Amino acid sequence: MTKYQYLPLLFFIICNITTYSQKKVLHAKSINENITIDGKINEEIWKNSAVATDFVMYEPDNGKPISADKKTEVKVLYDNNAIYIAAILYDNEPEKIKKEITNRDVFGVSDVFSVYINGFNDGQQDFRFFVSSAGVQMDCLATEDNEDFTWDAIWDSKATLTDFGWVVEMKIPYAALRFSNAEKQTWGINFMREIKRDVQKYTWNRVDTKIGAVIPQAGILEGIENINTPTRLFLIPYISAYHQQDAFASDRTFKAGLDIKYGINDSFTLDAILVPDFGQTKFDNAILNLEPFEQRLDENRPFFTEGTDLFNKGGLFYSRRIGGAPSTEPQIEANEEITNYPSSVKLINAVKVSGRTEKGLGIGFLNAITKKTFATIRNNDTNETRKEVIEPLTNYNVLVFDQRFNQNSSVSFVNTNTRRNGEFRDANVSALLFDLNTKANTYSLFGDFKYSSINTIEDYTGFKTALTFAKTSGKYRYSFTGRYTSKSFDNNDLGINYYTNFYNLYTKLSYRILNPTKNFNTFKFQNEFNLLFDNTTGKLQEGLYKPTIAATTKNNNYYEFGLDIKPFEAYDFYEPRVDGRYLQLPKNVNSYLGVEFNRNNAFTFDFTLSFKKYDQKERCNYGIAVGPKYRFNDKFSLFYVLDYTNKKNDIGWVAFDNAGIIFAERNREILQNDLTGKYALNNKMTINLTARYYWSYSQNHEFFTLQNNGYLIPNPNYIKNKDRNFNSWNFDLSYSWWFAPGSEISFLYRNYSLERASTVEKNLSTNFKSVFNGNLTNVVSVSLRYFIDYNVIKN
Repeated sequence: MTKYQYLPLLFFIICNITTYSQKKVLHAKSINENITIDGKINEEIWKNSAVATDFVMYEPDNGKPISADKKTEVKVLYDNNAIYIAAILYDNEPEKIKKEITNRDVFGVSDVFSVYINGFNDGQQDFRFFVSSAGVQMDCLATEDNEDFTWDAIWDSKATLTDFGWVVEMKIPYAALRFSNAEKQTWGINFMREIKRDVQKYTWNRVDTKIGAVIPQAGILEGIENINTPTRLFLIPYISAYHQQDAFASDRTFKAGLDIKYGINDSFTLDAILVPDFGQTKFDNAILNLEPFEQRLDENRPFFTEGTDLFNKGGLFYSRRIGGAPSTEPQIEANEEITNYPSSVKLINAVKVSGRTEKGLGIGFLNAITKKTFATIRNNDTNETRKEVIEPLTNYNVLVFDQRFNQNSSVSFVNTNTRRNGEFRDANVSALLFDLNTKANTYSLFGDFKYSSINTIEDYTGFKTALTFAKTSGKYRYSFTGRYTSKSFDNNDLGINYYTNFYNLYTKLSYRILNPTKNFNTFKFQNEFNLLFDNTTGKLQEGLYKPTIAATTKNNNYYEFGLDIKPFEAYDFYEPRVDGRYLQLPKNVNSYLGVEFNRNNAFTFDFTLSFKKYDQKERCNYGIAVGPKYRFNDKFSLFYVLDYTNKKNDIGWVAFDNAGIIFAERNREILQNDLTGKYALNNKMTINLTARYYWSYSQNHEFFTLQNNGYLIPNPNYIKNKDRNFNSWNFDLSYSWWFAPGSEISFLYRNYSLERASTVEKNLSTNFKSVFNGNLTNVVSVSLRYFIDYNVIKN
């Protein structure tokens, strides 16, 4: 070997010399008596339990010991059913404790106590449980990159305010956790306390912010041994009723179904939905989409959001494909028209199995089946109708294997498979992922290789790959990334992907403070560089330099300023909507300033200003977003957001004709208004308001034809009206009562309307009236879900 061949080995030896500071250890005590979760901690057994104390500040002043007047003490007990946690949180000014009542999983302006549990002690995933000083529960599944608050476990808690601070008592059933079947358990555990008025967070085991990973810095919980956990079988039947009415018809619907959760063992769980009902999920935000790509919609259906961290690895799974829009359009004759084209496909049922072995192997399998769907077509000469299949019976599958090792590294395999019945398109996509970190979490090397295979009229395959090396700790951090995507890579049957046929070089360099200074609690300066090229022509698709400064002041106001500088001409290969064609993009600079004022104040607001200038005559964009929020008291708050964008002399595709690809120079305005209100009767019962009004138009004033070199020439002969005017209104008023753990009754009043036109109307008042004068749909619904524990029935 040459002397240079030893350098990689030497690098990793040096990086592994640094290890974490000594972990704290807490011993859990076994009990046989009953514990009442009342926030009083008055059972005798608590007095003889080991205490976790001596908390240390996590942020902003990392490493600073907690003061004596904020002393925090935590104890842990366990039996065959659950672990029990008691926390005493002292405060020398208890009358100043923040205690806003919110919806579940919403933190608000409240003090919070939380426990982070890693049943495998593998340093890579926490089950996190939070209780606010108002008694509100929050919970999530957490990895280093994400906290998934859509996951909701069934557990019990009680918070009590006292004259010396506040007290929390928690009961977390083993069914809400995942761990090995070892006789003697060793768990990773950490406790966190947030003092909201001071904007400070403290942890039991110190989390050093110089290190880029939080989860491996947990303490240790010992003492849980020889537990005989109960059967994990939960049934959640539901019933719901809907009444819907618009200007033309009314309809009543009654639904009943069942969710099943079954613990195969202490590590693996099966979830199934039979006869699903998603009628009360949040509405989608409709927009005027003039881009060459489909709108990416948020997932609001609980089954597809809860505990799906394994299935989201590699970014191959876009769950809105399941039960989304049909994948084909019917073939019609000149004398025919489509009279009914369903906007979505009905989901028949879905099941998922996920968990992790004692050796760190995570396994996930998801299956869903959607119904055969038809479009109705009418013959205009005979008035006869026929039906044509636009989506056959379809089976969707996701399979994941994820092997963790060394407390911070993993290798994963992901496969998504779509099988449509009959002579329809099928797809299979696989990915190999790896994430390798040095022992001290100082450096990281991660990447992937993805391969797609599509079976259609002409089969094709493609691939996509990426590799990143990063320094992930300290004041100075950096990363270097290379990506390559082939032209025929396609994962859009069960995923979503916009860009193909490119290679990309990306670098990020950043500096941050790790402890507060005289003026700032946090400060970060980041620089990003990106070069993206078309594979076929070698033309530049993007050349970007993006500096960003973000800081939190001592008054806890947040400021961020950024620039997007594109100093080179580039080419857009997607806007023309024709393979191999491209549009020249001028040089441009975009700037923005964002401010968030201290959220602890009763009245606060955010705003963002942006301006983008193109190296093109009189072409620019500007925007403003303003979000005032007022908290009337701990129960009632209102939050309004106004988001306005103006695009002057925007350039975009409008049509095809005999002359070729037609573009237009146009003016666009986009206005979105969002109003959110919350009134909490108590920490289990809330009334919520969500309203959204969206208006946008596109007014063309000159047409062009795209040349083969990517430039545009005027086309005075094109005279078709391609203007657009779009209005959308949504209103939800709901009442929710969690009357028992996992059991909820909810009432919802919803109305919505959508209006499209080819005549631009610039008067806002006229637009607002027109959306209500159109076909306004009203829906009233009630839903009841009841949580049934098999062990309760058995006993």
